[in-house]
Amino acid sequence: MILDQDGNISIITQEKATIVELVKKIQSLYPKFKNNNIIVSLSTLRALTIQDILEFLELSNTHRASKQSFVIVSDKVNLDEVPDEIIVVPTVQEAYDIIEMEDMERDLDF
Repeated sequence: MILDQDGNISIITQEKATIVELVKKIQSLYPKFKNNNIIVSLSTLRALTIQDILEFLELSNTHRASKQSFVIVSDKVNLDEVPDEIIVVPTVQEAYDIIEMEDMERDLDF
């Protein structure tokens, strides 16, 4: 797991561990970046299933409930199958765009 910081955005990049291991590691380190928007980049992983994405659902719901963005980046999963409760985009730039839009919505109290 590689952790980068870009302003108020924590970018977590996964390279080797399983999705379950990654989710557990993020949960254990969560206090470190709970006040930041989070991008989880899974682009380097070969294959992903909807079940892999759903492993992040609880973490995503918790983070979004605290008025922060949680976005997963992967082009290896069918975006039409992803439930609306979790945000998955194919590129890091789109993740930044989603965070920017959600920040504006929060500023306008949507």
